[in-house]
Amino acid sequence: MSDEFDAFKAALRAAPAADPAAKAAAMRLAMENFDRLQGSTEGLRPKQDRPVKAGILQKGLAMLNALKMKPVLTATTSVAALLVGFVVILPLSGKGPMEEARGKQPALQVDAPVDLPVPDALPEPMIEAQTGAARKKEAPKVAEAPAKPAAEPSAEAGAQANLAADATQSAPLSEPEVVMQNDQALADAAPAPMPTGRAVAKMAAESYAAGVVAEPMPQPQPNTETFANADANPVKVTAEEPVSTFSIDVDTASYATVRSSLNAGYLPDPASVRIEEMVNYFPYAYPKPEGDQAFRPTIAVMPTPWNPNTRLVNIAIQGAVPQVANRPPLNLVFLLDTSGSMEDANKLPLLKQSLALMLGQLKPEDQVAIVAYAGSAGQVLPPTKATDTAVVMGALDQLAAGGSTAGAQGLELAYQTAESMKAEGEISRVLLATDGDFNVGIDDPEALKSFIAKKRESGVYLSVLGFGRGNLDDATMQALAQNGNGTASYIDTLNEARKVLVDQLSGALYPIADNVKIQVEWNPAQVAEYRLIGYETRALAREDFNNDKVDAGDIGAGTAVTAIYEVTAPNSPALRNDPLRYGTAATLEGSDELGYLRLRSVAPGGTDSTLQETPILPGTPVTDETRFAAAIAGFGQLLTDTKYLGDWGWDQAIDLALASRGADEFGYRIEAVNLMRTAKALSQR
Repeated sequence: MSDEFDAFKAALRAAPAADPAAKAAAMRLAMENFDRLQGSTEGLRPKQDRPVKAGILQKGLAMLNALKMKPVLTATTSVAALLVGFVVILPLSGKGPMEEARGKQPALQVDAPVDLPVPDALPEPMIEAQTGAARKKEAPKVAEAPAKPAAEPSAEAGAQANLAADATQSAPLSEPEVVMQNDQALADAAPAPMPTGRAVAKMAAESYAAGVVAEPMPQPQPNTETFANADANPVKVTAEEPVSTFSIDVDTASYATVRSSLNAGYLPDPASVRIEEMVNYFPYAYPKPEGDQAFRPTIAVMPTPWNPNTRLVNIAIQGAVPQVANRPPLNLVFLLDTSGSMEDANKLPLLKQSLALMLGQLKPEDQVAIVAYAGSAGQVLPPTKATDTAVVMGALDQLAAGGSTAGAQGLELAYQTAESMKAEGEISRVLLATDGDFNVGIDDPEALKSFIAKKRESGVYLSVLGFGRGNLDDATMQALAQNGNGTASYIDTLNEARKVLVDQLSGALYPIADNVKIQVEWNPAQVAEYRLIGYETRALAREDFNNDKVDAGDIGAGTAVTAIYEVTAPNSPALRNDPLRYGTAATLEGSDELGYLRLRSVAPGGTDSTLQETPILPGTPVTDETRFAAAIAGFGQLLTDTKYLGDWGWDQAIDLALASRGADEFGYRIEAVNLMRTAKALSQR
């Protein structure tokens, strides 16, 4: 028995005699085999089609089958598996000896096709391995061989004939053969064959030497968002400070930003919450002005939902709604941020879609121009009729994000373009669309404020559309809009673009009043304390109310503005301040007025303001519009964790909003209810 085993081992070690013709044939078959390995593997093949080396190797295998040496086969199989793991798996995992010696951890890109170098000459054992692999690939052709005209039998044909003869005379498979056949079936069923042995080792070594490494995972960008806000208005004592003055605000950016955060699954930054912008996001059915009035104020007084010992005073200002057909022509300059930070899908691509929606709402006499800025500013589209939509859209489509942000240059060119388009009786407006990332040029909000304040003297309005998150510079956007006689909106979805640029186009682009200011004087006999909910960034000094040179907010056609005060009567248990020992204030005895409302505004293009005055009286009707506005004011305060709500929470805010939802033609109000539900769930984490 030992003699046969020794003979078998000697045969395995023996190298075949060198044969130049056989060597050339082996190289040709090896190259063909390599090419085939780049494709898909074929289906499962029966063992009878599997070529085997003829001669003494067959006898050796037959001897092993006769021995039935399962322990020996198990041991040799284990050793082979360890060798394959060392040669194949360790290089791919980046933990081989070469890796440890080099002290770094590259990773092979195994999903990509690998070009294996073919040497000029292979060692004879490698030639034998390649020849065997080639025969294995060619095995399905054995059955077709008799049908082909035969020439002189070759060594390969002889091996295939021996295999066919063995298959014809084969007995039932022994257990080792069954194991081998199963192994072959698994190999044939694999997605793609891989080179083995020295070929794999060489491939791995060359990959290491070439420094092949995996593409690094993209790192999350830091959040650089900044928001324009201030500390919440405190409770003020009427006897000490009876007058409250602020600029009107019809921006809606804060509500859309809050919605974006909640829909992304996190509570918004309290600094991003401006309650007046949340309240004014919604359209309200307030009474419209009559005659030549630009505004109609409506005042309602209701119990405070979160405090039974105080009252809410809702001051609503409804702007006139002129006939759209009679509006003056618009000259619009789209100032578009095409810097590298605008490449995300919710930035420049959404911007293009948004402006496309807007074009369909413009009239033939309206004009459009496009200025883009990124690194340097340039005019993409000269003044063009808005009805030439193909030309305008062609200019938009060619825009791509890249470069840094030269915001100041873009603003300068946009204003120049708008001024050149303006004619008597027409309205010119720059519509800036950006993520607010002004990283080149004037990047200080105060400097931008001064720059825009000078430009508004030309009569050109400026509105700002914000896009995207992560580097949203809300503070800069607010500085631009508030000082450019315009508004700021945040576009997070195409639906929001439709709301701002289609449904409310006239209000967004066609002003009916500039420098709109509100001043309320409270009667100390009826109101001991008061608190303005929101408008922290719009506060004005008392003397600014009568100064027409002090800029304030602007109102567009059909726009409604809401301001809410929480007031406390004298001797109420809800009073938060002790009376002054020596303080006195004149009171209007015998009057049930809670206060007095004054409203100043300047007609577009004018210089002198007009004044409207209205007493604030209790007992005014309370509608669903008033109650829903109160629910949104509560929503905003819950997001900022205010100290004024007591035990009033999300459930109460949701119930109030649902009860006062009203007609809700566009679904904005039910969306707010669902956002409250989301905020409630997030706050309970």
